[in-house]
Amino acid sequence: MSAKLRAQGARVLAAVLDEGRSLNEALPAAQGALANPKDKALLQALCFGALRQYRLLDTALGQLMDKPLKGKTRILHQLLVLGLYQLFFSRIPAHAAVGETVAAAPLLGQGKLKGLVNGVLRNAERQGQALLDGAARNKAVASLHPDWLLGRLRKAYPEQWQAIIDANNTQAPLWLRANQRVQDRSAYLALLEKAGISAESEQSLTSGFKLVEAQDVTTLPGFSDGALSVQDGAAQFAAELLAPKDGERILDACAAPGGKTAHILELADAKVTALDVSEQRLERVSENLARLGFKAKVVAADASQRDWWDGVAFDRILLDAPCSATGVIRRHPDIRWLRRDQDIRELAKLQAAILDNCWAMLKPGGTLLYATCSVLPEENGAQIQAFLSRTPDATLAPVRDGESAAQPGWQLLPGDKEMDGFFYARVLKKP
Repeated sequence: MSAKLRAQGARVLAAVLDEGRSLNEALPAAQGALANPKDKALLQALCFGALRQYRLLDTALGQLMDKPLKGKTRILHQLLVLGLYQLFFSRIPAHAAVGETVAAAPLLGQGKLKGLVNGVLRNAERQGQALLDGAARNKAVASLHPDWLLGRLRKAYPEQWQAIIDANNTQAPLWLRANQRVQDRSAYLALLEKAGISAESEQSLTSGFKLVEAQDVTTLPGFSDGALSVQDGAAQFAAELLAPKDGERILDACAAPGGKTAHILELADAKVTALDVSEQRLERVSENLARLGFKAKVVAADASQRDWWDGVAFDRILLDAPCSATGVIRRHPDIRWLRRDQDIRELAKLQAAILDNCWAMLKPGGTLLYATCSVLPEENGAQIQAFLSRTPDATLAPVRDGESAAQPGWQLLPGDKEMDGFFYARVLKKP
């Protein structure tokens, strides 16, 4: 445990909350400054935890301060949030949590305010749980969600919103997918059992299972040889619902980081194009394909445009559309603070543009599977309703019982079977 670790944690929180950067971007850079693997793991645990509990901790901190920290001293606000998280939600002894957090202030260029940091954390320690209980009397604060998102969830899911936010506030299990080209799930689970690793299979999935206790996937049997992939259970339905066949020409639009691309190739000897607008994220696609022993055409281009396309129509298209990612908050706790209410309308417009563009590249008689990791109707059911109404040659191919053009698609909610929130709708192009 070190002051440097706490300083890096404050920088990560500031990057996310004050600069709007993603945790996936900010955390690895901060971990790079730490040499000890245990320190890297602790930094990750503290940052994830503090972002999950941020609204509660931020409110409690406001009760401890006479006035908010601004300008150059704002970084101490995030350092104090990190300190409060250690005091109330970690197993770190209070003296270490306070001492190392205070010692981090000079590393952030705020050595003159060490006394302030010490005083606030000592006061919090004295007040104990009563401090958090007072902050949590506000039900919106207790939800740990921003007001705009809480309002949308309550409107869309009047009977389920509480279960959704409860799921969002828990840590997601580690889901994996056995590579059927190497061995089936039963054979791989036998390997895990032999290695003393407990796992649970999910019967609604062909190859998916979750570990009872998460661990470094690179240490699992056969990982480096392509025996398995990390992929949430809900995301594993994508390739199965697409139902690829040998020899087909398939587009995986918005493909990064490549889990669904690989899964398609596990199911069929298809000619797959993996498309994504981010060249950097496509590096992950290429790395994953190489580890698993698959080949696909990897293209950096905008899925709402066709300037990259060779003019030959696709048999099937998987469109995992850009979305609010409100179904994966438990896995990415920064999402609730990076998204804004006004983002949803803009995302829905982008999704519609990509849908229309991909449809033009689909063969008559072909299949398009629309997917998001969102739980918001504007991006999901309402999006498909609008698409069907403006697209005469599109017809819904239900993926579950009870679907209709008026209520299209399949919405999985966060926590269903311990999976992420996901939406699927399958559409056929009339011959």
